[in-house]
Amino acid sequence: MNDSTGGYTAVEALALVQGLLTDTRAGAAAPADLVAALTVLRQLRAELADWEPELVTAARAQKVSWAVLAPALGVTSRQAAERRYLRLRPSATGERTGEQRVRAQRDKRAGDRAVAAWAHDNAAVLRQLAGQISALRDLPNRAQRHADLVGQALAEDDPASLLSPLADTHTHLKATHAGLAAQVQSITDQATQIRHATHATRSSSPPAAEQQTHNRA
Repeated sequence: MNDSTGGYTAVEALALVQGLLTDTRAGAAAPADLVAALTVLRQLRAELADWEPELVTAARAQKVSWAVLAPALGVTSRQAAERRYLRLRPSATGERTGEQRVRAQRDKRAGDRAVAAWAHDNAAVLRQLAGQISALRDLPNRAQRHADLVGQALAEDDPASLLSPLADTHTHLKATHAGLAAQVQSITDQATQIRHATHATRSSSPPAAEQQTHNRA
């Protein structure tokens, strides 16, 4: 690895610290060298912490399961492995702490499940609308590409897969097919409201760890 720590490569930094430990145990370490080694160790520790989520991300991209990753991360369950990863990885959505990232990810999944359940309950409506849009043949090229994507999603078994491509057609349908555009907007609004309602419900409840602590008290 080419990462550097305080001007040293990671291998050099580790060798420096190990060398100072040997000197310390022999009673030959100078105070200034000990302080320098501690500084390098702190920087090395921070760098190692950055490597872990990067490697986990790469493993997940290669379809390595959380169950397989768990023992490598020193935890005993797939849930604990994912929780550790969420705590360590940088946030792309503004959460400042690991716990906030864990909660944000679980809120998103809860919203996804609620929307998917709603889509299954309204599969006939979604498929009918998707069928009408995918059958259009008088659209400009860009709009036609979006309509074709709706047709591709229509071939899948999961009605929730229709939501995103349907939403993407709204802008392209407003001028020439206002009625279909209005139906798309209604569907999109309902899915958004379900996500917001799910998030609001979860936000009003304490996190699971806090709830378990309260129950034990």
